[in-house]
Amino acid sequence: MAEKKIPQIRHSRFDNEWETTKLGNIANRVTRKNSNMESTLPLTISAQYGLVDQSLFFNSQIASQNISNYYLLINGEFAYNKSTSQDYPVGAVKRLDRYDMGVLSTLYILFKPTEEISSDYLVTYFDADYWHKEIKLRAAEGARNHGLLNISPDDFFDIDLNLPKDIDEQQAIGTFLQKVDLFVSQRRDKLEKLQNLKSSMLEKMFPKDGSVVPEVRFKGFEKPWQTIYLGDIASEITRTDKTSEAPIMMITAANGFIDQSDRYSFNNAGQSLAKYIVLKKGELAYNHGASKLRPYGSCFALNVDEARIPYVYHCFTISDHNPYFVSRVLNNKETEKQLRKLVTSGARMDGLLNISYEEYTTVNIQLPERDEQDRIADYFRNLETLIVLCQQELDKLQSLKKALLEKMFV
Repeated sequence: MAEKKIPQIRHSRFDNEWETTKLGNIANRVTRKNSNMESTLPLTISAQYGLVDQSLFFNSQIASQNISNYYLLINGEFAYNKSTSQDYPVGAVKRLDRYDMGVLSTLYILFKPTEEISSDYLVTYFDADYWHKEIKLRAAEGARNHGLLNISPDDFFDIDLNLPKDIDEQQAIGTFLQKVDLFVSQRRDKLEKLQNLKSSMLEKMFPKDGSVVPEVRFKGFEKPWQTIYLGDIASEITRTDKTSEAPIMMITAANGFIDQSDRYSFNNAGQSLAKYIVLKKGELAYNHGASKLRPYGSCFALNVDEARIPYVYHCFTISDHNPYFVSRVLNNKETEKQLRKLVTSGARMDGLLNISYEEYTTVNIQLPERDEQDRIADYFRNLETLIVLCQQELDKLQSLKKALLEKMFV
């Protein structure tokens, strides 16, 4: 006996078995051209925002200047982009919600749902991956197409979809999951605003271009910042301890100190563990490994009681200043300009910049009075705590959505 098509999670007032139908039975292909230039808005598909203005997504318009031969998509209609990516292994299907109309390359497949199907249900169905296997059965990736799946419109509309027989259940599923989407979107927007605020304040709360005062500072602080050499306040740390059981940590440009197992899922230290530097809370380390985010390395102050740190890092303590504040100064653009001059052409080994501790401590930095350092350091630490909490909430919501998409469809 065939297994009944019933989802794991559904509203208690629905109990009918689901049915299977072809996409072509509940949607009509759209092939209208933009012949009369009804729209001058080229669209593209974003993982987060669906169909969006191409110029906003790419910071430029990559569509042909002559878009009269493009397809014209109307609000509420769907588009299938056959281009594959990490987020979209078989391409993506999205509904146009943000604009009244827009234009798309004829490489897209466009369609409009019939009255027999809830449009909101289709939106959420194509967010899940149940339809992926149908595409894979019919498509082949052409090497000459650079990731564009070779699937014809006829094959696309031939794919099977599972759906409730009752359109009310379809709509209930679509409405519920769109509410979850709204929560995800709101949390993502909040996270983006916090990240933008941090980026902006990192620019404005530190002097630049030869100035001795920042653009933005806390009330009550007016004295100019003083310029000193890092070596004037830094003392190198070379302590080791073969018996130490402190966690093994490393520096990443994006997140500072992290447990090494969080990055590699195993202990990457090997027999060199005895050489690792034992760092204590508030002491600093400079990772002179280049990265896309920080091409001239990263410096952070340890925020746990004790850790073992790779011996290739430059480790040091500072006197009479806030170490968390100093680390931010050492990561800003003004310091980066100085580090750039220290890097000689081709002077890299295993991804490490050839900057010695002695060279690193020749950089000059601008520092305010200690009270102002403390205020600025606390401000950024509190802001980063909010960012971490917001990211955790977003991760939980996205995990919830993923679980629902797996259990609310068949």
